[in-house]
Amino acid sequence: MNDLVSYNDKHNEANGEDNRDGHSDNRSWNCGVEGPTEDPAIIELRYRQMRNLLATLFLAQGTPMLLAGDEFARTQGGSNNAYCQDSEIGWVDWNVSEKSSELQEFVRYLIELRKRHPLLRRTRFFTGEYDESLGVKDVSWIQPSGDEMGMEQWQDGSNRCMGILLDGRTQTSGIRREGVDHSLLIIVNAHHDVVSFLLPEVPQGQEWILQLDTNQTELDPGETFAFGDEYQVTGRSVLMFELKKPAKRKRH
Repeated sequence: MNDLVSYNDKHNEANGEDNRDGHSDNRSWNCGVEGPTEDPAIIELRYRQMRNLLATLFLAQGTPMLLAGDEFARTQGGSNNAYCQDSEIGWVDWNVSEKSSELQEFVRYLIELRKRHPLLRRTRFFTGEYDESLGVKDVSWIQPSGDEMGMEQWQDGSNRCMGILLDGRTQTSGIRREGVDHSLLIIVNAHHDVVSFLLPEVPQGQEWILQLDTNQTELDPGETFAFGDEYQVTGRSVLMFELKKPAKRKRH
């Protein structure tokens, strides 16, 4: 994963095949410099990109699969085909830097978030269809205006930011009944610049609680935002908000 944000091209020279082995279509971006750099801005961008990749993995449905060492930014020096390398290229170096330790803590937090929210570990596929009997749409795609995306937004090639609203009231099993999970709003901004995102109003909710922002390396979760508040979503970042439900009335 580190190499995915540090190299544009493969670097398999050590394999002795004149760098001809391995696929040349890396689908990677070095953030401005090929390989190691001392530029603090590029280093910070690379770590934010790694946090983005990790967040999209752990907030996705299905079983997360993480390559050993990716949790602390292990590198193969740009090699994408280390099949013959019994060397530092293929080994896992457990002496991690301070920033890599911070990334490790970030992964621990993502795991805790995933365990806390069953909505991220569903056993049923999302459909996006409105369930009239429950009055629920299990997943909605939200544009920065706070409105649901329509065909015009889906066909807009310049659209780089959207929200994914997962409704906690959705049916969780074959039994037709309303779920009790907290609804979640995941915002993904692939644009290079800040996007103002209007936090949507959601039924049976009170306000939004910020649980994740990959732009904040020392995030203190729990800050609340009212429906209709504008959140400044940093370019190239992933966020997650949890819906705060009204307090239940005590029975006398």
